[in-house]
Order: sequence, then structure tokens, then C-alpha cells
Amino acid sequence: MTAEFHDLGGASVFITGGGSGIGAALTRGFLEQGAQVAFVQRSDASEFVDRMEEVTGNRPLFIPCDITDVPALQGAMATAAKAHGPVTVLVNNAANDKRHRSEDVTEEFWDWSQAINLKSYFFACQAAIAGMRSAGGGSIINFSSISYMMGNAGYAAYTTANGGITAMTRSLAREYGPEKIRVNALMPGWVLTEKQLEKWAAPADLAAHMERMCLKEHLKPEDIVGGVLFLASNISRMMTGQALVIDGGVVTTG
Repeated sequence: MTAEFHDLGGASVFITGGGSGIGAALTRGFLEQGAQVAFVQRSDASEFVDRMEEVTGNRPLFIPCDITDVPALQGAMATAAKAHGPVTVLVNNAANDKRHRSEDVTEEFWDWSQAINLKSYFFACQAAIAGMRSAGGGSIINFSSISYMMGNAGYAAYTTANGGITAMTRSLAREYGPEKIRVNALMPGWVLTEKQLEKWAAPADLAAHMERMCLKEHLKPEDIVGGVLFLASNISRMMTGQALVIDGGVVTTG
């Protein structure tokens, strides 16, 4: 932890996919700030929960959940609110960037991809609004990706959802700004999680991506944490409807 965000101490935080990859780094980051963290994912995270309590002195609440099951996701958020108070920080992080050829996409695959990468985000936001309203405000951080900004090929269903997340973020920021509910998007670059290294990080592709980076160092999950804490904290209280890019300088905005 390199910075302390005092207002996150005791905050009720809900993270999707918070037990692995980038999500695990986010869970740890919020725990180290003293936040009360609840997270969901499909696979068992019991060992991760024990480890986080050991290293941070703060135990997260793990709720098994498939985020494509909207009633289950809504129920998990209600459980988190019951345990920690109204969720005032929502991080929509869970995603699946499975590679595919567009000619091979079936209606079933398309619906599955949108359910994970876009639909669940909207309904998590919807479920958070009432609690944030009662708390006098809150912060929603929706993970998108630079993939659609680059016009990347090889996963059109995923990049379509990324673009939708940015559009949804802007609309929700406009709709709920008067109630002090901030909604921002965060665009990571290619973060080398264990999954990425195992499935898609071929040496030639890594080298080509490095050529496009201003900062010549590949991203790690920990590199994303500071930006999320900043967006969650009141330090960024006048920032909403924005897209924060953390990619080592691959794309430029503005």
C-alpha cells in the first residue's frame, strides 16, 4: 500500500470476481485501506479469504455467485449490505475475454458473453442505487478495456460489451449524479494475470504489445489498484462519467 484513502476505512465495498486476477488485487487493496469488502465469484475462494485475513488483518466476505444469474447477484448484494451496511463502493470487475472468430459466434455464445460482460454490470449498478441513495452517495467503478478503443480483433463479442460499458457508465453518471452517486469506467491495458499468461500471452504477442507501450513494462494486477482506490474515494468526488485508462501508454485520450 503506497497511499492511504482515509474515507475508505469502514466503507462497504462490493467487488465482482474479487477472488482471482485483478479482482484479488482489488480485494486486498480495499482490505488494506480498512474497508469492509464483500466479493462474489463462481469458484471457491475460501483459501483466498483466509490468506487475506492473515496478511491484512481484515477478513473479506465471500459469497459464491454466478453473476449471469441476476437474482443471485441481487441477493449477494443484499447479503453484503446486511453484513456491512449499504454498499457505497461497487466495483464491476468480473469479465470473460474468451477469444473467438466472429464467424463462429452462435446466438448462445453471444448471449453468454453479454450476460457476463455487460448485463451483469447493469443489474449490479441497479441493485446498488437504493443503498447509495440512502447513504447519501456512492461510487461505481465499471471495468471496461482498451481492447475496443484499439479496435482489436479476435473477440468481437467482448469488445462490443466493453463499448457498451462505457456508454452505460456515462448515462448512469448523468442520471444519478444529482444524488451524489458517481459512475466511472476504468480501462486497463493488457494485465498479465495467471489466466492471461496461461491462455493468450504468447511471446510474439507480448513483444508486439510492448512496442505500442510508452512505459516499457508489462502491467501486473497490482498496477490497477491505485486507480480504483482513487475513483472509490472522495478524493475524486467531482469526477464522474469518465474513462480512466491504465495501460502503460498504449492508447491516448482527450
